[in-house]
Amino acid sequence: MTLKSMTGYARTDGSNEDCAWVWEVKSVNAKGLDVRSRLGQFDGLEPRVREIAQARFQRGNVSVNLQINWARPTTVYQINMEVLEQMQGAMADIRARFPDCAPPSIDGLLGLRGVVETGETELDEDRRAALEQALLADLETALDHLAEVRGTEGAHLHQVIEGQLANINDFCRQTEALAAAQPKAIRSRLAAQVAELMDAVPALPEERLAQEAAMLMLKADVREELDRLAAHCEAASTLLSEKGAVGRKLDFLCQEFNREANTVCSKSADIELTRVGLGLKAVIEQMREQVQNVE
Repeated sequence: MTLKSMTGYARTDGSNEDCAWVWEVKSVNAKGLDVRSRLGQFDGLEPRVREIAQARFQRGNVSVNLQINWARPTTVYQINMEVLEQMQGAMADIRARFPDCAPPSIDGLLGLRGVVETGETELDEDRRAALEQALLADLETALDHLAEVRGTEGAHLHQVIEGQLANINDFCRQTEALAAAQPKAIRSRLAAQVAELMDAVPALPEERLAQEAAMLMLKADVREELDRLAAHCEAASTLLSEKGAVGRKLDFLCQEFNREANTVCSKSADIELTRVGLGLKAVIEQMREQVQNVE
């Protein structure tokens, strides 16, 4: 079984002397491959993250999230002496104008905007490179786990879609059996309608009656639709055994399945055939919903 799903979730974690980290990766269905990441201080790794994901997946909306817990404080505080001196000079002018005011407190000065500045401690180049290498190694592990989850879900989808194809084939056999009885039913119904009109209009020639019946039977003939449905079932079965992303092709086939089922229903001249046609449409719609998750 080679089908792969586009939905899944995986998580992995790691640590070193500087910090601990957690990778969370998840994916949902999408028309193409869209990789979105939240990396915080390591947003410079985004091109590499995208490259690693693209090597494993062909379709899906893949979200990558990195959480870092530092083992030591990363925020440092510094006093901006230039701003502090400017404030002190301003205070001298204020006290000269307002001699009765209280002198400024150290808490008040430090609370002024711009006096205390915050910054982030930086790892040296070698330690940061080693950390990034460890982070990317664990990311590959997380994405490998995600690929495994998608593969497991794909195996389940494979079984479900195979069962739905079997149901479609069964409905097609029922349709073929019912369609074989349609010409007789059409001929009988047409004869009954003509008999009802005998008193109102002149009798139709036998030849004209045969022409009308033949025309109605031609319009009700569903053999071409059944042949195409059989061909679509065979094509879908072949796709299920192919390698690579086949979700788009299966989705296109579902559209073609639905088109033929609609035609069968529109040509139906029998309540039972209409019932079978609606059942066929329901199974096709169920298969289309499953195919939406196939890579």
